[in-house]
This record gives sequence, C-alpha cells and structure tokens, in this order.
Amino acid sequence: MSQLKLLVIHGPNLNLLGSREPGIYGTTGLSRVDKMLEELSVGQGCVLECFQSNHEGAIIDRIQQAKAVFDGLLLNLGAYTHTSIAIRDALASVSIPFVEVHVSNVYAREDFRHHSLVAPLASGIVVGFGPSSYTLGLQGLIAVLRAGGEHV
Repeated sequence: MSQLKLLVIHGPNLNLLGSREPGIYGTTGLSRVDKMLEELSVGQGCVLECFQSNHEGAIIDRIQQAKAVFDGLLLNLGAYTHTSIAIRDALASVSIPFVEVHVSNVYAREDFRHHSLVAPLASGIVVGFGPSSYTLGLQGLIAVLRAGGEHV
C-alpha cells in the first residue's frame, strides 16, 4: 500500500492553543499538537502536513488544493464549523474523506456550538478529549482510509 498523504487544517484562533482560555482548551500549544500528529503519522507510515489559518478564504483555498494531493483531511475548523457554508461546500466539492475534531466538548458548551455544518459530510467526529481529540481523530482517519473509505 502506498503512503497515505494527510492534511491537518486548524481553523481560526487555534494558533492561540495553550494560551487561549486554558480552562476550556488546556495548555498544550498548537506546535505540540502538530508534533504529536507528526509522530503518530510517521509511526503509521503516513505523510502529514499541517496548516493553520484564521481566514475562511485561505481554508477554502487549501481544501480545494488538497483534492489532487491528499488522501484524507483532519479538520478543526473552530468557529467556522458552525457558520461556514462556504467551507462545507468546498469539502463537498473535493470529496476527500475527513474527520472533524474539537478540543473541547462542543455539546457541553453554548447552544450555537451544538450544530456542525460539516458533520454530515465527515467520516467521523471526535470532541472533548483535549489535544488527544486530534490523535484519536487521526487514528480514525487512517483506519477509514485503509479500509477503502468505508466506516470501520
């Protein structure tokens, strides 16, 4: 089997992980999250690239560019999860399997965070496990991709 190529997209304000509302998001910074994901992907024989942007258009551009390059996406779209029809449409247009992740348990927070516009398109969703949401999500994504895109 060829190496899986995976793209992680971190949305708005995730560059502030580790310092932003540590009672909700913890104290682990984004660079540490990326390092954990890199270590996991190497151990699984995958190639991983990480991308962060606070800008909706940049995220859409990156999703569109991913079509011919990446086998799967790991997404924490932050607040755009609940608001961006444009990102949802970009994901639908590229048809790349993805897993949605959130550091906090969005269902234990404000009502507006309870609805994800991208969840119906996702292979799976992981929420509420702090930075481990990312590693759990990546493990799930790899399993789905290795199973041929079918749920495992």
